[in-house]
Amino acid sequence: MLHRISDLALRRPRRVAVCWLAVTVLGLVAAGVLFSSLSADIDASPRFESERVADRLGRLAPGGAEVVAVVEAAPLPAAVTDGLGRIDGVAGVASLVSDDGDATAIGVELDPALEGDRFDATVGRVTTALRAIDAPEVRVGGELLLDEEVADLAERDAQRAEMLSLPIALVVMAVVFGGVLAAGLPLGIAFGGIGATALGLAALSELTDVPVYAMNVALMLGLGLGIDYGLLMLSRFREERGAGLDVPAAVHRTVATAGRTVVFSACTVAVALSGLLVFDVAAIRLLALAGIAVVIACMAAALTLLPALLARFGHRLKPGTPSGADGAFARIARVIQRRPVPVVALAGAGLVVLALPFTGARFDDTGVRSLPRSSETRQVAEAIDARFSAVTAEPLEVIADAAPADPATVAWLDEVRTLPGVVAATVDEDASRAAVAVVDVHAAGRTNGPEAQRLVSTVRDLNAPFGVAVGGDPAEIVDLRHAVASRLPLAVGVIVIATFVLLFLMTGSVVVPVKAIVMNVLSLGATFGALVWVFQDGHLAGLLGFDPPGSLDLLMPVIVFVFAFGLSMDYEVFLLSRIREVWEATGDNDRAVAEGLQRSGRIITSAGLLIVIVFAGFAAGEIVALKQLGLGLALAVIVDVTVVRSLLVPATMKLMGRWNWWAPAPLARLHRRVGLREAAPANVLA
Repeated sequence: MLHRISDLALRRPRRVAVCWLAVTVLGLVAAGVLFSSLSADIDASPRFESERVADRLGRLAPGGAEVVAVVEAAPLPAAVTDGLGRIDGVAGVASLVSDDGDATAIGVELDPALEGDRFDATVGRVTTALRAIDAPEVRVGGELLLDEEVADLAERDAQRAEMLSLPIALVVMAVVFGGVLAAGLPLGIAFGGIGATALGLAALSELTDVPVYAMNVALMLGLGLGIDYGLLMLSRFREERGAGLDVPAAVHRTVATAGRTVVFSACTVAVALSGLLVFDVAAIRLLALAGIAVVIACMAAALTLLPALLARFGHRLKPGTPSGADGAFARIARVIQRRPVPVVALAGAGLVVLALPFTGARFDDTGVRSLPRSSETRQVAEAIDARFSAVTAEPLEVIADAAPADPATVAWLDEVRTLPGVVAATVDEDASRAAVAVVDVHAAGRTNGPEAQRLVSTVRDLNAPFGVAVGGDPAEIVDLRHAVASRLPLAVGVIVIATFVLLFLMTGSVVVPVKAIVMNVLSLGATFGALVWVFQDGHLAGLLGFDPPGSLDLLMPVIVFVFAFGLSMDYEVFLLSRIREVWEATGDNDRAVAEGLQRSGRIITSAGLLIVIVFAGFAAGEIVALKQLGLGLALAVIVDVTVVRSLLVPATMKLMGRWNWWAPAPLARLHRRVGLREAAPANVLA
């Protein structure tokens, strides 16, 4: 199959390149308009009890969305609220003077029947009218405008990451490969993969809500993997050219060897990302699909677009020098092989120490705290919390399937009022019906704080003689945490088993996959420890430009784990493919490790440096959740390239010797029948 693909690229290079150019241009145009249609509601599921309560309350007491403003003036003339109430599509206006008497909070409720363009037009008119109030300062926000602001910030973060990382990455690649042409080819793969993924996301957004971070994930992974795959294949092409092959033969050879490694790598990363598909949260699954799509698209571009470009421009690239047994990475490997036990002990202990802060990790929905202090939505929320004590924390919304006046309902409500942490529990007369009591339970502490979250479980666990369902913002967080925690073991199991199978098919060993998985877990533990140290404890907050939220975002550690695991296995495949080549040719384990590291070390190090540059660009964004993702992935790659690939892999493979390649006899026979191999390269000496 790979031979036929390279044949197509050699026979029709212009057609292949033009097709990818069209996909890239259309995709980048689609990406430009995609952010406005993405959803910021990434933590809900129809199966959540809180979501079912919200749907039912919407039917019991339909209410419109609300635009909230804080006006630095009080009291406001009655003409202000009267004018807002006369705007077409406004259902009601409420105002409240702050505790200090210097400001007014205004809530403008929209007609729940508004939809589509009429809804957007009404929001625009209300926002304009609020900003036109004659006052020293007017800030407009509320849940309604949160989605729009998050989408705008996500788009700005993506643009900032591109502007920061791409020029630096291009310069680094030009230095590594000695020319702008060679540096531009991997970027062509990255943009092709991103363009194809953007087209897919644009089509998907017409069918369902796509999470706002999906495009950021596609950009981040697309740039990283596109550069990785491009460097791997470009390096192999130059190596084959240096061994004396002409351009067509070198392209065939590159696709047959490095191209196969790219397929292995893409399958491994995609399998890791598929672990997110087991979570019962649509947004997580859609993020996984975005990641898997960009992995497959980058693989396709590497196997088709890059060979076509090499067929057209390969003669202009300087041939490389075939890697041999000598070189800096081979010497490092031999030094480590002379002292493997101290290296394993020190490196392993260091990773464990770095992981210790993660034992005290706290996970929460950071909400508006994930936005920068410059965010108007955040400023409005914080002003209301700090200056309007009459606006209480968001209550738990409880639906009891019983008449409000029923003695059993009254007894149950009295019991709720005595629960620890309950400030008040009142029946919502407007939403309640003859056989349904809607109760607002106010908890001590801040909105969505730990007291409110504990109270969700307490109310749900009460023995009531009728059906009770608990909703509200605190319940949404509890439901999301439970959904993540309950499916996490299954997700880890899927990732570990699938990765083991793929690495076994590649190497024929059961030892190498187990060792790779264990080392990846150690590496990721160190990464999570660093994330706690930075984002929960607040170290380096000034340097990175954020306010410490005091916890890790509830979803980001799971996403970082899955994505970082896949990227770590990406480099594992790069290294093992070269080690396996020499092992099959020589049967000498130490030589295979030293030469394999020498042949792949420069590529892995260069790719790691470039992908860190890309992820660091996203860590420089404004949304704290995306900062956690970008910094987490950058740290994972740094630890993987420096500690795992350069130290632990040579040391552990030295200790295991020929046992590295052991498999039980039945599995060894299975691998001989179905194992995935690439032909030994022409320049490997027996």
